Amino acid sequence: MLALHFIPGIGNHLVRQLISYCGSAEKVFRTPRGKLLKIPGVGMVTAESILYGRPFTLAEAEVLHAEKENVQLIFFTDKNYPSRLKQINDAPSLLYARGNIDFEIPKTVGIIGTRRATPYGKQCVDDLMTALVPHAPLIVSGLAYGIDIHAHRQALKNNLPTVGVMGSGIDVIYPSLHTETARRMEAQGGLITENPFGARPDAHNFPARNRIIAGLSDALIVVEAAEKGGALITAEIANSYNKDVFAFPGNVGQSYSEGCNVLIKSHKANLLTHVKDLEYHMNWSAGVKPLKKRIQFDLDEYDADEQEVLKRLLENNHQLTIDEISWRTALPIGKLASILLGLELKNIVAALPGKVYKLLVG
Repeated sequence: MLALHFIPGIGNHLVRQLISYCGSAEKVFRTPRGKLLKIPGVGMVTAESILYGRPFTLAEAEVLHAEKENVQLIFFTDKNYPSRLKQINDAPSLLYARGNIDFEIPKTVGIIGTRRATPYGKQCVDDLMTALVPHAPLIVSGLAYGIDIHAHRQALKNNLPTVGVMGSGIDVIYPSLHTETARRMEAQGGLITENPFGARPDAHNFPARNRIIAGLSDALIVVEAAEKGGALITAEIANSYNKDVFAFPGNVGQSYSEGCNVLIKSHKANLLTHVKDLEYHMNWSAGVKPLKKRIQFDLDEYDADEQEVLKRLLENNHQLTIDEISWRTALPIGKLASILLGLELKNIVAALPGKVYKLLVG
């Protein structure tokens, strides 16, 4: 799996595509060139790199580096991969994680905003974080200057778990001034990135980082934002994922209020003035976890292939993408689609956006 990520020209989507067609990461490297070329997205250069490249040397070094740095490598097919990210089409196929992160906390809140936070913006964060304590959410942000780092620090102050999503390698804290806060976060959450060790905080990494923040958040809150910038990009991404977006209103004429006011005016964000607004829209009750009530069923009532699909769903929080199910069952996509349709008709599974299938019973 790791070696696939070190082949030039292979991104998250193609990694999943290769495994889906070939059956496993190991089989990708054993597939003849002719068959590789029939896989959508694979050209001659990529096929040659798969067959004759040296990704295993790089992968071995990366594994040793991860062990030395106490960093987890979490693949898209792993049970501990964040279930919220599995529901988005462009999810990273690999995450580097360090710390003590529970990705399955019932409530997650992303907090983002300008790097030039004003006293008003910081006060909004302070008040919100205090009010969120009864909900015990995971606070997600980007470790950047301004609103991001203030949100992380307020989460720590209020004993709320917090995770920083990085636009660099996990060993490259950016900005370096935030290193002490990042280290404190590891005991009360942690750090994650999709970038390999040593990756610099290059500009193109940050829009990609923003989609992870959006994907991990049940509610994304924009505190202060200019008319253009990373916070508004993240809000747009969150809207495309059908996430709930909120924004604090700002003074008319203030540059770092323009973005929030535009989001509210264009109905791309809910108006947020108090935590009660968040509770109302999210249907949250403090300290109460929603009950998961499921009907029991008998696996023996289904044929062998259906049982394989149902078992994989049972083992993985009751939902997986069709690609994941294919990987885990070794069933071809065409045959699997037919099986899933049959299970849908029996009201055992439901199809969700992003080619995700959810088990309705068990």
